[in-house]
Amino acid sequence: MAFQLRFGFIIPLFFSMAVWADNIQIKPNHPEQYTVVKHDTLWDISGKFLQHPWQWPQLWSQNSQIKNPNLIYPGDTIYFSMVNGKPQLSLSRNPQQMQSDAPCILKEEDFKNGRKDFALTKDGKVKPCIRESEIEKPIKLIPYHQIAKYLSSPKIVGENELNNTPYVVDIANDHVIAGAGNKIYVRALYNAPNSKFMVYRAGSTFVDADTQEILGYEAVYIAETILQQAGDPATLEVTQSDSEIRMGNRVMPLIEDEVSLNYFARPPEQPVKGSIISVLNGVSQIGIDNVVVIDKGSRDGLLPGHELDIYQNGGVTRDPYSAIKSDTVRLPDQLAGMLMVFRTFDRVSYALVMEAQKPLHILDRVQTP
Repeated sequence: MAFQLRFGFIIPLFFSMAVWADNIQIKPNHPEQYTVVKHDTLWDISGKFLQHPWQWPQLWSQNSQIKNPNLIYPGDTIYFSMVNGKPQLSLSRNPQQMQSDAPCILKEEDFKNGRKDFALTKDGKVKPCIRESEIEKPIKLIPYHQIAKYLSSPKIVGENELNNTPYVVDIANDHVIAGAGNKIYVRALYNAPNSKFMVYRAGSTFVDADTQEILGYEAVYIAETILQQAGDPATLEVTQSDSEIRMGNRVMPLIEDEVSLNYFARPPEQPVKGSIISVLNGVSQIGIDNVVVIDKGSRDGLLPGHELDIYQNGGVTRDPYSAIKSDTVRLPDQLAGMLMVFRTFDRVSYALVMEAQKPLHILDRVQTP
């Protein structure tokens, strides 16, 4: 799964903060201060103060202490206050992150490189030296490890697109399945040697929850390979794999996509209503940090970073007191959570569940907050 990832979560310039500036919704039970702990994300911290975490940039935008929210570390303490009637955050650094005034610092790279030029005392002894190593890294916007493998694979393909690609016709040394280090034979590949290819198998068919229209087909990543000898069949070596390769699996060229996570979550600029139509990784009940597929994509105006609320069907109840015999009443849908889109295709999107008040399910509705 090759892709290039550019970090640096920033507030994008293509939407205006002023749209929401007068509507910051503070949590009634918010803490007055919070000390960052390991594995916290910017999203986690935002949710402790705000009903909608995507509004947090408005708080630090008026505060010179928090110039870069990407440089908040575990051990730092964030304070909430009201200044001239406006909510604001301030920051107190973890003392352990402050630089020491010690005369001799042995950095991590010095230790690895075998540094020997240390200062000596007058009588020829080595002066005391402090070994410096990175204790903590800045916290991230979202739990990146939950979405990493979905940033370049799997992918969504059109009708018959996967069926028209080269396929594995045999595996070297009479193996039934193949993995990293094995060789496979693929029909009709004539690219230059050392070209890289991805191996896929057919996955789910994604269908619109309302119209039942087919939106796309999932190509599930299996492995990465390198072409050793072109031909029909061609010989490829498997360099890494997530699961076993079988005969009939499909092969497509590896595309070095550059994936940018330079966004802060925010609502879509236009109304969006859709449904959860699949959950990746084979779980039945959906909760926080699960990756789901929704039946709306870039064609509907969705972009990475867009936040959508999740609603569950309120159901229908019988009204025994109505003058109408067997009368029923449809109950309101219930707000059940929130997700954030991180990868879009033409008609579907991948999204990470950021909040869940109850177990979520396929066909739960999603919409603009």
